Amino acid sequence: MKALIFAAGLGERMRPLTNHTPKPLLTAGGKPLIAWHLEKLAAIGVREVVVNTSWLAECFEPALGDGRHWGLRLHYAYEGATPLETGGGMFNALALLCDGDDARAPFIAVNGDIWTDHDFDALPREPDGDAHLVLVDNPAQHPRGDFVLTGDRVACGSDDDARLTFSGIGVYRPALLADWRTVIGDVAGVDDTPPRFKLAPLLRAAMARGAVTGEHHRGHWTDVGTPERLAQLDARLSTNG
Repeated sequence: MKALIFAAGLGERMRPLTNHTPKPLLTAGGKPLIAWHLEKLAAIGVREVVVNTSWLAECFEPALGDGRHWGLRLHYAYEGATPLETGGGMFNALALLCDGDDARAPFIAVNGDIWTDHDFDALPREPDGDAHLVLVDNPAQHPRGDFVLTGDRVACGSDDDARLTFSGIGVYRPALLADWRTVIGDVAGVDDTPPRFKLAPLLRAAMARGAVTGEHHRGHWTDVGTPERLAQLDARLSTNG
């Protein structure tokens, strides 16, 4: 099984910390945020990881090398000066994620700017559908949440439903992207080469088909979206370590 780490964001809310360091390379608990993911992926047997890059892309390889430090092989998928969003980034990396494997084989994808104690070994190797999402309790900065979890199925739900927040951790099948152009429609970026589009519309379409499963992670999870949240995470990890 391979994995994708989303690391192409501009990190605008983290300035000035991200003026010279991309957000996934910022340090918490003595190591870059992305290194926590690489360790967890290697521990469950993942051997190849694609890291998509844009802002300060030149910083990643000097910091992470080829992945051998973690027993991994890293591939860097540069998206250009403008990030391709989550859907476009996944689509752009798909050839590397499927190279040498069954073209239908699922892969893990993780946001590079989160921290969690979620056990990646619990992720399904063969999701029942096109995607499996890890959901968490709604953080203060996102009180309305994203999706509804009923049993093991994820749905958009209505405004009256109790929602959870998507953690940025999931398992996906390439089939999720098969009809992306029809689902996305005519929005800015879709005609660029490579195309730029969000993943959320594809997930919502799959949810409407009943093709998205999920789980509720009740442990630690942090969306490192501000310098204050990074400092809080660093203090907690340093204390616990």
